[in-house]
Amino acid sequence: MRQIPSDPDPSAAPAPHLPYRPEIDGLRAIAVLSVVLYHFGVPGLTGGFVGVDVFFVISGFLIGGLLWKELAETGRLRIGRFYLRRIRRLAPAFFAMALASAVVAALVLLPFEFREFGKELIAATLWLSNVLFWRSAGYFDTGSESKVLLHTWSLSVEEQFYLVLPVTLLALWWLGTRFPRGNRARTSRDVRGPVLATLALLWTASLLACIALTPSEPVATFFLFPFRAWELLTGVLLAIHIHTRGAPRLHPALPWAGLALILAGVLLIRADGFPGWQALLPTIGTALVLAATGPHPVLRALAHPVPVFVGLISYSLYLWHWPVLILSRYWRDGYSGPAEAAAWLALAILLAILSWAFVERPVRRARALGTPALLSGAVLAGGAALGLGGLAYVTDGLPVRFGPDVRPHILASQDFLQDWSRCTVSDEGPLAGIETCALGPQGPPEVVVWGDSHLRALMDGLALAAVEEETPGLLIWHAGCPPLFGLTKTESAATPAEDAACATANARMLDGLGTLAPGRLLLVGRWSYYAEGAGVGRDAHNTIDLGARGIPPGESPDQAALFGVALGDTVATLREMGWDVWLFRQVPEIADYDSRDVARRLAHGRMSAAEASALTFANPERLASRVARAEAAIMPLVTSGAVTLIDPWPDLCPERCGALQAGEGLYFDNNHLTNAGALRLRDLFRPFLDGGAGNGTGASE
Repeated sequence: MRQIPSDPDPSAAPAPHLPYRPEIDGLRAIAVLSVVLYHFGVPGLTGGFVGVDVFFVISGFLIGGLLWKELAETGRLRIGRFYLRRIRRLAPAFFAMALASAVVAALVLLPFEFREFGKELIAATLWLSNVLFWRSAGYFDTGSESKVLLHTWSLSVEEQFYLVLPVTLLALWWLGTRFPRGNRARTSRDVRGPVLATLALLWTASLLACIALTPSEPVATFFLFPFRAWELLTGVLLAIHIHTRGAPRLHPALPWAGLALILAGVLLIRADGFPGWQALLPTIGTALVLAATGPHPVLRALAHPVPVFVGLISYSLYLWHWPVLILSRYWRDGYSGPAEAAAWLALAILLAILSWAFVERPVRRARALGTPALLSGAVLAGGAALGLGGLAYVTDGLPVRFGPDVRPHILASQDFLQDWSRCTVSDEGPLAGIETCALGPQGPPEVVVWGDSHLRALMDGLALAAVEEETPGLLIWHAGCPPLFGLTKTESAATPAEDAACATANARMLDGLGTLAPGRLLLVGRWSYYAEGAGVGRDAHNTIDLGARGIPPGESPDQAALFGVALGDTVATLREMGWDVWLFRQVPEIADYDSRDVARRLAHGRMSAAEASALTFANPERLASRVARAEAAIMPLVTSGAVTLIDPWPDLCPERCGALQAGEGLYFDNNHLTNAGALRLRDLFRPFLDGGAGNGTGASE
């Protein structure tokens, strides 16, 4: 069968080019199919996301090779022409995908999600989406199920790398040729050693940083260019070596080993602890295949027309598969089964073929499309994308798209953004490494509020009450982390690093609180979650196993008893330090309610108003059973006077405990309040803030 030739990369003037190697398109096929099939849920591909790492190495090999070839042959780099080629190669298909996604997103996404899409569109257009997704990763962040442009993070990493690489190569080349060797100027072969040594040093620094920081900063090492640069540099270093010394003579087993390493990564790597050292598998594997030459069976298989064609459409397939997956699954509220997933996958492949045939390839081959037309088209398309993104953002996602029955739930679904400008993480002092937020006026804290994500949800109410009472305070929260001394935990929704960070933070709290002038301290937590070891209703799948000294997480015969002991010990320790201890009774859980889910179902006609209303109320018997064991530990402390209780239930449950009151959404999900809910409760905090006495069963005025 005839092999499919590589598409030419036109430019206004002749550009350096590398010999076409069809097996590289075959490698691209493995990379893109790994990613796409993994995202569409094909079982067994636990590490399919490493296809992106394969792309990084291939990209560094090809682009680095082109840049080095031009330097070696001409002694200079035409950087403007390089970026024009990048625009011609990447921009047309990207903007086609982005603008089509914007139209569909406007039809199906809720206002808050469409507003976030606007931010994604702006960031992706400016090649900064990896930074956006790194910064936005957090407890209340919109999940990946509605991040339509999440996949563009890898494109941003590449383009940031290619902003740096040409300038770096040019600078190293210039420095290397400034100093003659003997009586003659240095040649490209003379310069190669210092350039390779410098790039190898950068490669080592990037790799070591990636491995060292992945356990503690996995989001940063996943998304940010400095921690991924070593993968692209692997390809660059290999290309320079081949250009100057020729292809290395590999043992025939090494290409097989390279392919095996890639496939092992796809089949065996897990998301936990990635990238770190695990990314070495696909990176080294790809380099071994790229370094191979000659009539090797692995290269012949990769050069078969079928994988070559998949490789040729790989960029478009990567671009289109994620928006098709996210928007279709969102609109359909999940797929009905494998057959429907396969149908949407087929649509993604069809769109990729059309994009390659009618957008990518024509623009790349259109030699008549000169620099002015190319730049004008890119500027117009970029302006349109930025304009659409800006419109979605400044209008808060165009809420007028939805009717009045949906709007209370929509407002609740987006009512959690707060002002964190007064929050810092100190590098030194008794609370080093712990995020603390100032409350009320400036001054030494008279009160401390310590809790988990329930405290985060209460922040607006607490902050306003502290300002009104003119009481300076300190707020300290850690998501999913019980504000109790001496506990460890293993949580299904957390990574091992996050579990360890909880124990570390609580140990520092024990030391740090002992150095502060004792005053009033309020504990806020999802107490029933810790006592029962699992969520309820919509989040029943979330589990948490507590451990203590001598009792590993999950091995306590009675977790509620373990929770009770830890709570009692924590209160006793705080009182011994001189703290006046208060405790916020956990807000009642509305087990089956989630504002986003209800809003989506109503907006898309999958739920009636009556069905939605039924989900907004808690079942009294179920609720009483849910809180019984946690409150069996809390109430004796209240009765004995060891703690003063702040009880929100009378305000949240005037007749029945409900997520909506008077048409206002008080709950974001089944256990966190909205900002509106927190503001409704702010009067409850006044006795705590001004030092008034509690009544033993509540502190509501």
